[in-house]
Amino acid sequence: MTASNSERFLVAFNRIEKALEKMTGSNTYVSFFKLIDFAKKKNAIVRRFEDDLREYGDLRNAIVHHRTAIEYAIAEPHGEVVEKIEQIDRILTEPPVAGGQFRRQVRIFSPDDSLADALRMAGKKKDFQIPVFEDGEFRGLISPSGLMEYLAETVADDVISREITTLSDILRHIHTGRSYEFISANLSVYAAEEMFSDAVVKGRRLEALLITENGRRDEKLIGIITPWDLMKIE
Repeated sequence: MTASNSERFLVAFNRIEKALEKMTGSNTYVSFFKLIDFAKKKNAIVRRFEDDLREYGDLRNAIVHHRTAIEYAIAEPHGEVVEKIEQIDRILTEPPVAGGQFRRQVRIFSPDDSLADALRMAGKKKDFQIPVFEDGEFRGLISPSGLMEYLAETVADDVISREITTLSDILRHIHTGRSYEFISANLSVYAAEEMFSDAVVKGRRLEALLITENGRRDEKLIGIITPWDLMKIE
């Protein structure tokens, strides 16, 4: 027999409530709304869906506390509501992580590579974040804004030099601060999204998150996230 919307809703709600209890380490009864308050301090997914969860808490109360018979629910959730709470349940249970969603083979460049070669390669890949390594050691990231900074500093008499420019030359002209952060592969994509928004609030230019297995800069680069990439997140 097909489960009703209220039954599906309550199953997903109870799973979410258990996930919040586990997240907060609660061993005694805590109201669902208090669980949200505690969990959102440490979990980006809860912060992302906080308003939805609070609405679902009210709806659960209407369904459970005001029913007049076991088989009767005073409120029968709309199908879209059920699908949304089931989606949040799945996300909390198996959070999408940076290494899963954005893992890819990253083209690494050397300080001695010419800008022309790097741009040709970037154009083919449609990826204009240029990570520079030397003997396995990270030297820096050349982003579109970093390249513009270099051009602004080196243009003379309205003429851009035709001399062969290396990536090392460009790195020496980037002075506006670090525009990247290293993150671990198991970081939630919602936490990654918050890193960009928090940077904006602080007036910092964060253009890329560089993914390694454990978030260390001495590890192999296994992916890059830009703000544009995060538009895929629901």
